[in-house]
Amino acid sequence: MIVEEKISAEQFQPAHIDAAKGEVIEKPSLSFWQDSWLRVRKNKGAIVSLVLLVLLILMAFIGPHINHYGFNNQNLTKSNLPPRIPGIEKLGIFDGTQNVGGQKVNLYEQKGIKDYYWFGTDSLGRDLFTRVWKGTRISLYIAFLAAAINMVIGVAYGAISGYYGGKVDNVMQRIIEVLSGIPDLVVVILMILILKPGILSITVALSITGWVGMARVVRGQILKLKSQEYVLAAKTLGAKDGKIIFKHLIPNMASVIIINTMFIIPSAIFFESFLSFIGLGLEAPKASLGTLIEDGYKVLRFLPYQMLFPAAILSIIMIAFNLLADGLRDALDPKMRD
Repeated sequence: MIVEEKISAEQFQPAHIDAAKGEVIEKPSLSFWQDSWLRVRKNKGAIVSLVLLVLLILMAFIGPHINHYGFNNQNLTKSNLPPRIPGIEKLGIFDGTQNVGGQKVNLYEQKGIKDYYWFGTDSLGRDLFTRVWKGTRISLYIAFLAAAINMVIGVAYGAISGYYGGKVDNVMQRIIEVLSGIPDLVVVILMILILKPGILSITVALSITGWVGMARVVRGQILKLKSQEYVLAAKTLGAKDGKIIFKHLIPNMASVIIINTMFIIPSAIFFESFLSFIGLGLEAPKASLGTLIEDGYKVLRFLPYQMLFPAAILSIIMIAFNLLADGLRDALDPKMRD
């Protein structure tokens, strides 16, 4: 059975289009940084790394003050105690027990110690929890110092070299070639001979050679950007060279600077830890993650926890910074966008 459907004459009328709504943008406009942040949020690895880094930075400052132990308080009667954490000890882990002569012994009960040492103690009876977070603070200081040196010296040097070009660029690049030809380890040893082992010698060494890589990257970007129309317009309007460099050119390559800085930070942390591990870092009683790993390495077979905690925190910091740098590169680099 065929049902006839009647079509009214109104359905044949042309649709009414409001010309005023034709230019309306339904989706809100986003700036470059807002769009980049949305892209970073989609990267779960970068967000988890950012959260971990924030927690580690907070613990580096508040961790040494959580308990009443000083980072250099020595008590030989409490030396080499294994980790003991209240509450968790009931689960059979971090309960203060240790294998001695093939038998599981609770050293806290054996020595009559009622205190809790969450990360255990070292050979001098110092609390490792306090020392680990104190060492994390030193390592993070070196990392952010390297970032600051690259952001200030490296960016300014590379921008000036690339913008002026000619003889200025030729002389400045020869200086960079001389500095890059000197190994960082040699520079640190020279600073130790002139000064003494410690943060100051590492700081001076980073200030001498740590910015070379960033300067080369910035110079290459400046050579590409200085021929753009907006630079020519600024020159036509009478803008000075300094204003063109720091107000027009550098802001336009902020993403490149941020990405390279984020990759430099874990390298600086590893560099400081390596120096401390081979004995060219901090002097006792100060501690960094490198010195703590070096101390724990000596007793790794018998007291593995003394190396486990600083090595784990160092690994988390380096992996988190690398994952965050990858996320920022994907979000900020136009070539990496889908």
